[in-house]
Amino acid sequence: MSTTLITGSSSGIGLELAKQFAKDGNDVVLVARSEDKLTELAETIRSSFGVRADVIISDLSKPEAVDRLCERLQDRGLEIETLVNNAGFGALGKFTELSADRQTDMLMVNVVALTRLTRQLLPQMIERGSGGILNVGSIAAYQAGPNMAVYYASKAYVLSFTEGLREEVKGTGVHVTCLEPGPTESGFGDDSGMGRLDMFSKSTMSALDVAKAGYRGYRNNEDIVIPGWQNRLMVTSTSFLPRIVTRKIVARMQGV
Repeated sequence: MSTTLITGSSSGIGLELAKQFAKDGNDVVLVARSEDKLTELAETIRSSFGVRADVIISDLSKPEAVDRLCERLQDRGLEIETLVNNAGFGALGKFTELSADRQTDMLMVNVVALTRLTRQLLPQMIERGSGGILNVGSIAAYQAGPNMAVYYASKAYVLSFTEGLREEVKGTGVHVTCLEPGPTESGFGDDSGMGRLDMFSKSTMSALDVAKAGYRGYRNNEDIVIPGWQNRLMVTSTSFLPRIVTRKIVARMQGV
């Protein structure tokens, strides 16, 4: 039995990814801020799939969160085979008008915690010659994002980091994959303010479909997984347009 740790697993894509790994026989460690939601999910996973489900409450926006999380893993004797860096959030609005604290917390969760947790757990995977990292990014990574500048930049980091890391671990037996979803039916739209935009009302995928694509891609050791033909078309089209054009298109779509 292998153990998978999923951050941000209380809802949305993270919740569905937890179920995908558990369904395939993996024990899971569920990490998020919401104790009630995680406890309920853990009970569902245990009864439905007969695997172990541990709950660890953690606010990854806090500087000490990753180190404390790793201490709890060690205290419980949990050895992580697969790390799913799913936790993340966004905020719609102009950089100068959004709260500085919220945007800093966004970087802590989307970038710093993801990086530090990977650094803490990856060496053991390489030593064992198995396991891997599944980072959840976004198609936002492929262009600048006026009116969500920090969020788009954070997802560009996730994509670049994942690709660089994948080359570093080549030949070690460790998988490194980046899941790049577009608009998804989850709490992200409401939390970020993007739910009111046309892109969310017209082209959303279900969190389950995104999770299935991501899980399948990770198991197949794919480098990048972009679920949904509309999302793949969008990413492909951006490669043919100058960046000055793509950022103006995004600014128009996300006008606030």
